[in-house]
This record gives sequence, structure tokens and C-alpha cells, in this order.
Amino acid sequence: MASEQTNGDELARFLRARRTQTSPESVGLTPGSGVRRTPGLRREELATIAGVSIDYYTRIERGKETRPSPAVVDALARALHLDDAEHHHLRELAARAARFAPEPPPAPSRTVAPHLTLLLETMRPNPAYIVSRSMDLLAWNPGGLALYAGIADWPVKQRNLARYLFLHPNSRQLFPDWDTQVRGCVARLRAEAGLNPDAPDLTSLVGELLLKSPDFAKLWDRYEVIGRKKIQKTFNHPQVGILTLSGQSMNIEGTPGQRLGAYTADPGTPDHDAMLLLDMTAPGPDPQSTVQGGRPHSRP
Repeated sequence: MASEQTNGDELARFLRARRTQTSPESVGLTPGSGVRRTPGLRREELATIAGVSIDYYTRIERGKETRPSPAVVDALARALHLDDAEHHHLRELAARAARFAPEPPPAPSRTVAPHLTLLLETMRPNPAYIVSRSMDLLAWNPGGLALYAGIADWPVKQRNLARYLFLHPNSRQLFPDWDTQVRGCVARLRAEAGLNPDAPDLTSLVGELLLKSPDFAKLWDRYEVIGRKKIQKTFNHPQVGILTLSGQSMNIEGTPGQRLGAYTADPGTPDHDAMLLLDMTAPGPDPQSTVQGGRPHSRP
């Protein structure tokens, strides 16, 4: 029952965060003239809009009701005006709350298959890398590492894109839209951690960032989740100047949650020239080598 309660707690956290960030006006309610002590919607207001009893909704939000029906979940999503990604996440949390997990899953392997490291090399001069579900950098080509200016100064096991965004001194200068970048980063971590709240790799990273970054802690409390979309990022890079690249992230089949990230630019454009220069001037092989898949693998 303890694990079930934990699963219900994560569902409760998400609903509570969304409720307190939904204004009465946005759902067609007219607030009274008195002072509202509760930010956003009250529990009874949300329950009424969703068509469920106040007692039943209160049990869900307190983590005591772990098996809400799909109809109730969908009604709450409509009442809160959740977008498609948030609605999907709510369904996954509800499904997880109804399952019994006897013990936390182990951290996934950091091993990257040799053919994937070869793939990264063939993608040059396009920056590319492979990350874990917790955004650890596991493998990369020269441009993929050099794109995140200064991250190569960190030890291999410390290189993590979320950690870089919040804790590396170069990140705010590298991204002109830093606020947008970190908001998306936290939302993706929130979605992953919501489905795997006891996973040691995720809890360790989140715990570190909550302790070291007030910006991360503030965004974490908002409990926003987003889907992955095609992206375009602008980098103000100290070596090659400003470049805007189209990016794509995709799951790698047969791996424990690993993802391939890559950036491109149209040939003949200043952005492509800057990308090519970045690849040509990136440092040589990383002295901090690791062994992956039973074979030596030196990371550039």
C-alpha cells in the first residue's frame, strides 16, 4: 500500500499545481468581492465544474483515491483546460497510481552502443549527442559537445544538460531566451519524474538542482509538463557568434530511455558556416575516456 500511496501522491501534486494556477475567470467563474485565501480555483469549484463530488475530488488531491476512472480523469482535464500534453500526462499519472510498484526501479545503464557513437561521427558537422532520460550527456560528436560552451570543463559524469542550464556560468549568455529554455527543461524533467518518482537517477538530479538553484525550485513547484516538439534554438556562442539551428530529439529504440539530439542549418547560410566552424575548431579527443559496451570509447 505504501507504494500505491506514493503513486497517488504524484497524481495529487499535479492536480493541486494545475488547480492553484487556474484562475476562476479562465473557466467562466466570477469571483466574489471577498478576499480569496486560495490561489487559483478552490477544490469545490473544480469538483463542481468537473461534475464530481467535493469529497471524492478531495480524496484524489490528498493521494487517498488512487483509482479515478478514465471518465473522471478526462472531466478534470477539461475542467482545468489542460492541453494535449498535460492531459496525456494526467492519464499516465492516474494509470500509474492504480498500479502497485513493489520497489523503485534501478537507474538505467549509461552504456552507449558502439554503432550509435559511429552514427554521431557520421553526422558531422551537425552537432549531435545522446542523452539519458535524466539529460546526462552520454556520447557526442565534437560539435555536440562544443555547442554547450564550457560544459567540456566539467568531468564526464557531471555533464548534464539540465545541470548546465541552471548551474553553469555560461548558460545565461549562451541562450538569449534562457527563461524559455529552462522552463521547457524543467517541464520535461517533471513529466519524466512524475512517471518515475522513485528512480534514483532522476531523484538525485532533481534533489541537487532544488538545493543549488532557486530558479529551478520555483519552476519545479509549478509542475508544468510539455510534449516534445521540433525546436529551433538561437545560441550566442563565444567562439562562433550567434547562430540559429533547427533541432530534433528522438527516442532510440532498444535503449533504456536514451535520446538522440541533433541540430542542422541550411547549407550556404551564415548559421551553417558558424556550425561548420564550430565543428572544425572543437577540441580533440577527451582525455576522460570511458569504456562502453565492453570496448574503449574516447569521447571527443
